Amino acid sequence: MALFAFAGASLPALREAGLLEFVTPAYAKMRRDKLTIEPAAGGQGHAFDIEVASSEQEKRLGLMYRTSIGESEGMLFPYGVEREISMWMHNTYISLDMVFIRANGTIARIEERAEPLSDRVISSRVAVAAVLELQAGTAARLGIKAGDKVIYPLFKGAKR
Repeated sequence: MALFAFAGASLPALREAGLLEFVTPAYAKMRRDKLTIEPAAGGQGHAFDIEVASSEQEKRLGLMYRTSIGESEGMLFPYGVEREISMWMHNTYISLDMVFIRANGTIARIEERAEPLSDRVISSRVAVAAVLELQAGTAARLGIKAGDKVIYPLFKGAKR
């Protein structure tokens, strides 16, 4: 018992020294919210329940180690200032569509069906402010494409 007490007491010191980093378990949920994607040509929008990866630790973890994601679920990675963003599928067991979004909410590009467990770098290719990850095939199934608008408070100029 004394060994466990000592080990537990030394964890904060190891963490402060940068020798130990705790990663949130894959099943732990990040902040939840909702967003909508509206077709540029008009018509019915598509609502999604999302998790928001706000902190750097949450962004590093993303959807790693998850074994499923629902048809109307996603994860939003907000970066604030527009820049070219690169993603990968390291330790991600499910195939995803990656939706790269400009600061005004316009979808710049979509990487469809990213390969699970791949270390291939997937680039936005243009400056964007966020990435939305959805279940693979969602973009094709719902007809989501570049030019459509993501309605969420993060995006300036996106109309409700």
